[in-house]
Amino acid sequence: MSDTGQGTGNKEKEAALAAVIPGNGAPPPLERAPLAYENPAFLNSADGRLIRILSEYTEPLARFRREQIQDTVVFFGSARFRGREEADHALELLENTGSRQPAPSHEQPASAPQIAEGTASELQRRRAVAAVEMARYYEDARRLSQLLTHWAKTIPSRRHRFVVTSGGGPGIMEAANRGAWEAGGKTIGLNIRLPFEQSPNPYITPSLNFEFHYFFMRKLWFAYLSKALVVFPGGFGTLDEMFEILTLAQTHKLAKKITVVIYGSEYWKKVFNLDVLVDTGAISPKDIELFQFADTPEQAFEMLRRGLAENYLVAEAASGRLAESQQIPPGEELMAGWTVEDFLGPELAKTSK
Repeated sequence: MSDTGQGTGNKEKEAALAAVIPGNGAPPPLERAPLAYENPAFLNSADGRLIRILSEYTEPLARFRREQIQDTVVFFGSARFRGREEADHALELLENTGSRQPAPSHEQPASAPQIAEGTASELQRRRAVAAVEMARYYEDARRLSQLLTHWAKTIPSRRHRFVVTSGGGPGIMEAANRGAWEAGGKTIGLNIRLPFEQSPNPYITPSLNFEFHYFFMRKLWFAYLSKALVVFPGGFGTLDEMFEILTLAQTHKLAKKITVVIYGSEYWKKVFNLDVLVDTGAISPKDIELFQFADTPEQAFEMLRRGLAENYLVAEAASGRLAESQQIPPGEELMAGWTVEDFLGPELAKTSK
């Protein structure tokens, strides 16, 4: 190849390189990459799932510590029925568990005029009767929560004891939070983010208002701090939560004793017949002792007070842990002017001696 041809080839290569590499020889400035924990694309991806799960454990844990919550009493029950104040005005069934929207008109409880005129369906008539009954359970849950909270507030402790906790939504959940709020106590709502619009009821203590994405993390917090469980009439969710706790107790997976009160024996004995499970050998006869039935707020409260005192307060008082938590020397009075009998009641005081 001639020198002329070689020179032409070199010029073509140089021109090609100049077209690829900028004349200044440096790329434009690069912005900082986001920190991993501030990167929403990562946090909301499948790869970020572990971080999201851990967050639903560590963030509530930090908040419970900050708010000095030692233990809880959990209320379960239907989210679909309103309270008596609203139900007396207009008996109304909600669309779904946790929903704020009403169910379709053909599923609603019949009104008095519809029943009188004979235009109500059989389903609507049955639901009219049920709605009044369910509204009563709302008021009973509210009353029981008041009684429990008033009592818990008398316990000498730097931390908050037996704090009423619910799933955070309407219905029985609202009633439980409402009763505790009316009694002047802290109260916890463990809400769940659903495809429809469940929102926290207004009676939850703002600093103890939680929202979860994962059902299993929410369930962990129902069980982790609870020393007692009260189960009011409800549907699939209530059954699921109740039997999960009973199974943990049955299999000794709970590192504590838990008092379980099932409220509304007439309702629940229609829903399930545990005697069949005993008769067929599916459960042991002693498994029936894992829970108690109650039909009035006062009866349920006495069951809770007795269980919580026997399982925790008597032992804590005997070991001095209650006194230590209040910075009172062991062996001295539980509270100024109080005796063990005042605190536990005469019957339980006998068992502590």
